[in-house]
Amino acid sequence: HLGPEGKLVGQYDQLNGLGNNTVLALFEDRDGNIWLGLDNGVSYINPESPFTLFVDKKGVVGSVYAARSHDGFLYLGSNQGLFCKPVGETGEFALIEGTKGQVWSLDEIDGTLFCGHHTGTFVIQGTRALRIDQASGTWKVTRLSENPKWLIQGKYDGLNILEQEGQSWKVRNKIDGFEHSARFVEVLDQTVFVNHEYKGIFKVTTDPAYERAIEVKVDTTLIGYDSGILKFGDELLYTYSEGIFRYDAKADQFTKDKTLEEIYEKEQNLSGRMHLDESGKSLWLFGQSNIYSVSSGNLLGNPKIQVIPLAEKERNGIVGYESLGMLPEAGNYLIGTRSGYMIMDLKRYTPREFNIVLASVRFQGRDLQPGSESRAEIAKAGEFSHKQNNLDFAFFAAEYFPFRKPMFQYRLEGFYPEWSLWAEKPSASFRNLPPGNYTFQVRARIGDQVSSNTADYSFVIARPWYRTRLMWAIYALMLGLAGWLIHLQYRNYYRKKQERLLKRNQRELDLARARNDKEIVKLKNDQLRRDFKEKSNELAASTMSIIKKNEILNRVRKQIQDRFQNTESIQPIIQIIDESLSQDDDWELFKEAFNHSDREFLNTLKTAHPELSPNDIRLCAYLRLNLTSKEIAPLFNISPRSVEIKRYRLRKKMGLERDMNLVSYLLTL
Repeated sequence: HLGPEGKLVGQYDQLNGLGNNTVLALFEDRDGNIWLGLDNGVSYINPESPFTLFVDKKGVVGSVYAARSHDGFLYLGSNQGLFCKPVGETGEFALIEGTKGQVWSLDEIDGTLFCGHHTGTFVIQGTRALRIDQASGTWKVTRLSENPKWLIQGKYDGLNILEQEGQSWKVRNKIDGFEHSARFVEVLDQTVFVNHEYKGIFKVTTDPAYERAIEVKVDTTLIGYDSGILKFGDELLYTYSEGIFRYDAKADQFTKDKTLEEIYEKEQNLSGRMHLDESGKSLWLFGQSNIYSVSSGNLLGNPKIQVIPLAEKERNGIVGYESLGMLPEAGNYLIGTRSGYMIMDLKRYTPREFNIVLASVRFQGRDLQPGSESRAEIAKAGEFSHKQNNLDFAFFAAEYFPFRKPMFQYRLEGFYPEWSLWAEKPSASFRNLPPGNYTFQVRARIGDQVSSNTADYSFVIARPWYRTRLMWAIYALMLGLAGWLIHLQYRNYYRKKQERLLKRNQRELDLARARNDKEIVKLKNDQLRRDFKEKSNELAASTMSIIKKNEILNRVRKQIQDRFQNTESIQPIIQIIDESLSQDDDWELFKEAFNHSDREFLNTLKTAHPELSPNDIRLCAYLRLNLTSKEIAPLFNISPRSVEIKRYRLRKKMGLERDMNLVSYLLTL
């Protein structure tokens, strides 16, 4: 690549980016981009790009951790050592002798370039490296405002003081009492701040000679991996994943910086590695999606924030060890990568307006296989059936920047009213959309520049046949008919239920009436039993009265006969007594009482044994009352022996077995 005067501007080959070295065709597009037709593929060169990438395919330089332009040389500190070459030359970088190994920092202080190395500290003079400290690895060298001839350096095992003697520097002393690794060191108002990613922020107060630590405090409220501190002007800043904090000396604590909150709102993952350019007026922050430059702002003191859309995956940086160095050309910066470096020219970074275009709308049915989509016409609103409810949208921004990828954001009004998160994917898919009216909207962003337009596409997904207005009317009619049928069913149901209730109540009434009748019968039976008992008592009393009367009459007759010898004179009295004993009036009275107490017995007895005589029936009645032969004898006016004979004859008439008791048999009738 030659300039207008024939001067070599750049040379491109397979080592610094081309697919191979055989270029068969050249083409320049309308934007000034150069397209190279190779014998194996196509390569692209953008001469006006603000970013130029140098890839170390040979593996000589390695991963760049620090960069600095000093005294006509460009220095690169990497994991392989310290390399340099004259500024403006296109040749390769050369390793400075004695610096092989890990380089952590390149700090220029009052015209002297210090190199923090894994093996100690070097002062760099042209292509030479002078070792001034080899006690342990050095992270960083910074100023001490109290004495311009003293410098403080952060070491693997604490803090050291460097002292200038004439034109050379040497280690003055190690600060006793502090033995922690000091990768990030800053001095503010005679207090040394050391950030440790796993232990917190150390505040070291030393004696005036910086020989020993008088007091060491640890702020553990802010502890975070990939964190760092940096002095920006008179302010001390701390950065980690939760945001950017500023040190408040009066409160002796770090508080979130409100003026830089805008950066944290855009970047949820800021690196703790901050950089100051050589002028000390610009602060550089590295985010996952962008690089941020913060400089002094307007009269109100608000900082000016410039966003450079260079994502972490595009710059291929070392997370937590990002490096940035100013080049002699105004606005040019060198950014270290994992395998080489990148040059950024901010003069070429001029954001311009761009548009987003909706490329295609594809739809398919829910039952169709992928690949069977149909393309819709974008120029007019879409009308799809309810089965064509799977839609794919493709869109693009017609801008090509290798290191500035466009980001897209979309929403679907009517279904997803909120904007989606920014993403690089230039497509969006929606599955199983319900019937309705929709508007798809999409916009793009390159860096902080948002597309000047929002592409949209309106479409309708029709209702299925069973959800049309006619079907809804039919549904309403069917619903009314179903309601009427249900009403009839309920009416019949409740009518039958009422009938069942009436029948049940009637049955309960009948049962209650039957229970009452039964109770009445029971009461009558109880009354009859009481009457029977009373009659039985009366019968027993009557029987006993007759028995007593007959006994008395027999005794009276016997005494009369024994006392009076003249029987003729007492014969009338004897005749009266005999008539009284033999008359049937007592039996008739007894029979009537017996019928009242045991009405069915005599009838049953006559039916079972019709051959019985009245005297036999009379004997059976007396036996049913369980009277003994002695008690029965007076009733018949016979002797007990004669009663036994009567009983014997009665058994024979009845035909009873020998072992059957006569009284027990009569009781069973």
